[in-house]
Amino acid sequence: MRILIVDDHPIVASGCRAVLADEPAVVLLEACDAESGERVFNTERPDICVIDINLPTVSGFELARRILVRDASARIIMFSMNDDPVFAARAIEIGAKGYVSKTGDPHDLVEAIHEVGKGGEYLPPAMARSIAFAGPAFAQSPLSKLTTREMEILRLLSAGKSLSEVAWLVHSSYKTVANTSSIMRQKLGVRTSVELVRFAIESGVA
Repeated sequence: MRILIVDDHPIVASGCRAVLADEPAVVLLEACDAESGERVFNTERPDICVIDINLPTVSGFELARRILVRDASARIIMFSMNDDPVFAARAIEIGAKGYVSKTGDPHDLVEAIHEVGKGGEYLPPAMARSIAFAGPAFAQSPLSKLTTREMEILRLLSAGKSLSEVAWLVHSSYKTVANTSSIMRQKLGVRTSVELVRFAIESGVA
């Protein structure tokens, strides 16, 4: 099984190697950002991609979207420090087969790889329960109002990117990004770009 790990922290990649060291017939491929991750996927066609959400430049969500556009059958596990169930729900919506929190049990990643490798899906039990029983609280979360693409644009704006830079990074037009920014402010009930950035930081998107 060929597994692509996309993470910009060497210590995390090292940890993944250690966790998977006892797994037979596993070949690890590595990339440190979305651009190199996309290149490795296109040339090596790994069986599974483990993608960190918080990558430099565009996020793991955007990388997952690009991979799935190229290959709808790609098996992707999103990997994140954020255990907010909204992030897991968004990962599932875009087509990821699994979501694992870096703050959870390291063996969750091994279980996720086994399950996704067999063609299934995986969420850690505690996270699955959080999503299943969140009910109205989940729907009322401000983050739940945003699409994955809106979260991506919000993340880039909060990183100080201009509308033009964001448009280039997400392969979209300036007009589309400007309209999306306006729609996000309406959804979240904020008036200015500064308030939008503050929301991104407080909600863990930034």
